Amino acid sequence: MKQILPGIWQWSWFSPEKQLDFNGLLLTIGEHKILVDPPPMTGEASAIIRRHAPIDYILITNRDHLREASPYQLEFKCHLYVPEADATQMEMNATKTYKDGELLPGGIWAVQLKDQKSPGESALFLDRGQGILIVGDALIGQPPGVVRLLPSDKYLDVEKAKEGLRRLLKYNFDSLLVGDGASILVGAKQQVAHLLLGTA
Repeated sequence: MKQILPGIWQWSWFSPEKQLDFNGLLLTIGEHKILVDPPPMTGEASAIIRRHAPIDYILITNRDHLREASPYQLEFKCHLYVPEADATQMEMNATKTYKDGELLPGGIWAVQLKDQKSPGESALFLDRGQGILIVGDALIGQPPGVVRLLPSDKYLDVEKAKEGLRRLLKYNFDSLLVGDGASILVGAKQQVAHLLLGTA
């Protein structure tokens, strides 16, 4: 587990099936301690997270990133927030569902993305410094320093999916923290624009 930005730690669990790191985040924002899309914790990650306890919230970006949220919700006795549009397809005990444009704990904005793998696919935007964008399956960080889409068979229409993702370019962000693959800490918006618009 490593601190990747001020107040933000990331840990990873390698998926043999996907041949990718599945990433979880610990955000410390003011008095809030928030986990995002938590995969299994290594011993080191577990120790660091427990040092930051109590954990207040777990935020999930889509139905397939529930991961270890349910057991961690029980362990930390914290609130679990999931996208409203995905909630009926998830087996969990959510405290609250969230919608597009909602301000979540820690001053995090929910950005729902249309025509993605699941109807509730959402990004999380933190407007501090250069801006931080957190995504689940919307963008994959592979190879390192570059972003790509999921395989085309995950979408009903790939072009519509790309169009839905272009909404992200309206936000001022420099860092992109991905649920799968390698996060981009500097210059991320240019990489997203290159993928979605073909710009340099």
